[in-house]
Amino acid sequence: MSKETNPPASKLSPAQAAAIVDAPVGVVPDPDTPNLLGKGMSTSVGEHFQAYIQRLRGGEMGALPAVAGLVVLMVIFSFADSHFLTERNIANLLTQAAELVTLGMALVFVLLLGEIDLSAGVTFGVAMSVFVRLTQPDGFSWPVALLIALAIGFAIGFTIGFFVAKIGVPSFVVTLGLFLGLQGVILIIIGAGGSYRVIPPQILAIQNSNLPVWAGWALLAIVLLLLFGVAMWDRARRAASGAPNPPMVVTYLKLAGIAIIGAVMVIVLNADRGTKLKSLQGVPIVVPFILLIFLVGTFVLDRTRYGRYLYAIGGNAEAARRSGVNVTLVKWAAFCTCSVLAVIAGVFTVSRSGLADATLGRDIVLSGVAAAVVGGVSLFGGRGRLVHAVVGAFVIAVINNGLLLIHLPAGATLAASGAVLIIAATVDALSRRRAGVVG
Repeated sequence: MSKETNPPASKLSPAQAAAIVDAPVGVVPDPDTPNLLGKGMSTSVGEHFQAYIQRLRGGEMGALPAVAGLVVLMVIFSFADSHFLTERNIANLLTQAAELVTLGMALVFVLLLGEIDLSAGVTFGVAMSVFVRLTQPDGFSWPVALLIALAIGFAIGFTIGFFVAKIGVPSFVVTLGLFLGLQGVILIIIGAGGSYRVIPPQILAIQNSNLPVWAGWALLAIVLLLLFGVAMWDRARRAASGAPNPPMVVTYLKLAGIAIIGAVMVIVLNADRGTKLKSLQGVPIVVPFILLIFLVGTFVLDRTRYGRYLYAIGGNAEAARRSGVNVTLVKWAAFCTCSVLAVIAGVFTVSRSGLADATLGRDIVLSGVAAAVVGGVSLFGGRGRLVHAVVGAFVIAVINNGLLLIHLPAGATLAASGAVLIIAATVDALSRRRAGVVG
């Protein structure tokens, strides 16, 4: 990319116009620059399908291997245990995966840069330890304590960003040091062997209560309207730049697929999964929180200059710097974003368990990295989306949930998760080699 003034749209070829639609303001990208929105140049359904097949052959498989693995795992576990696909277990799966999904999405922001944050787990451990101490009887109100916890996450991310982006210390070293050091901070706050009960009912409700039955349908309608609105906005942007739009039927087919999957989930979760003594139905409250993070984060990565800069730096940091991108500031912001989102993952964790102890957040960070990589986010930087982390997190959650149901030991769960991670990393390396990125 080179920093120049964009030429008038009328003088651009369709390929140049399509690339500029998603490029940073004032930057004219190479016409061969991949379109991050994946809209391509197709004007018919057949061309759109052929372009997708061409991307697969070129090694751009995205989340397809993880989705295929998720389907296979669900089929296997549904035959292995009759309880796997019950309403109660599906609801449990959603709440069990909530913190891992959120942490995986948080880590995407730094993995896109080719960096890593090994301290994300203990970051939310420190923040949530402070939160539960502050919300004990005669303490702070929970909103104030939550703001303080988020501020702690931001401060830790700011510190990591300073050492990595400003000083130039490798992120692996900085975050490994914090991973060790912050465990000591948690011990000081909580006390060795101690634990504190989570008191605010609003926090406990996030993972342990459900939306009213009607609210599940309202949530699905709002999500579909938002997706339709963003799709129309994308088409308007491309049309204004002189770039061709894919046929509307492609947009309708995607929305129909999301609507069908969403409707099935709402029907399943609205079914009564309680006991004879107590009815239990509705979408878990944590679901709209995760959807909000996912939709906002995806919009930021796919449709803002900041998101474009993250991909540009991850693809080639020096080229991005020469194009006028403030690499230091973008990296700094990415680590702050990661740490703040990690604290939200911590909220979901203590909400589900109802406790905060000295081991809080110690073991989850590698699972978060694994979730992102298994879903299709590249450890080499420059490739990946939030949806990949979501799919990868559900792959790991299904493995844990399914093996627990069939009463396999914890060792088998860890071995299976590790094997899936190695397979995912191998697929990523092979796909990059096929695409000519490496090798």
